Amino acid sequence: MKILGIDPGLQTTGFGIIEAHGAQLHYIASGTIRTTGIARGDLPGRLKILYDGIGEVVGRYQPDVAAIEIVFVNVNPQSTLMLGQARGACITALVSRQLPVAEYTALQMKKAMTGHGRAAKSQIQEMTKRLLQLPGLPGPDAADALGLAITHAHAGHSMQIVSQSTPLHRRQHAMYKAGRSY
Repeated sequence: MKILGIDPGLQTTGFGIIEAHGAQLHYIASGTIRTTGIARGDLPGRLKILYDGIGEVVGRYQPDVAAIEIVFVNVNPQSTLMLGQARGACITALVSRQLPVAEYTALQMKKAMTGHGRAAKSQIQEMTKRLLQLPGLPGPDAADALGLAITHAHAGHSMQIVSQSTPLHRRQHAMYKAGRSY
């Protein structure tokens, strides 16, 4: 199974592709999609570069599934909104090509890769290098993307089984329900 990991960002989006055969992992490719050549105020242009870039990666490497990082809330709400839009462009590129998408938080990925959720980027880079037997350290964004793919390779099946055995229900607390507000 080929897994595409994506670490979304408005300026730099990392991607990494691995192949998983049971517990065996094989590196295929990794890199970044940069929008720094476009003016900072041209959000639609930057989102198009991300959409087209992810589409090109999917077309070239033909992954079976994708794993993408869930956006965290920054101190600056405007930055969070911008990152969310970049993530949305990436997800749209994936689903428009009929690719299943799994989502993981940075904490889940770091915990899966290093054993603790507060790992530094350098630790993720080192563990990625070791797990995939790479000759050198991948870039920080590519390492995070490869880490998401590795996390999905190891945890994706288990998480799917859990979600099927215990259905998740949206809470109705503090929501509009049956004509009444709670």
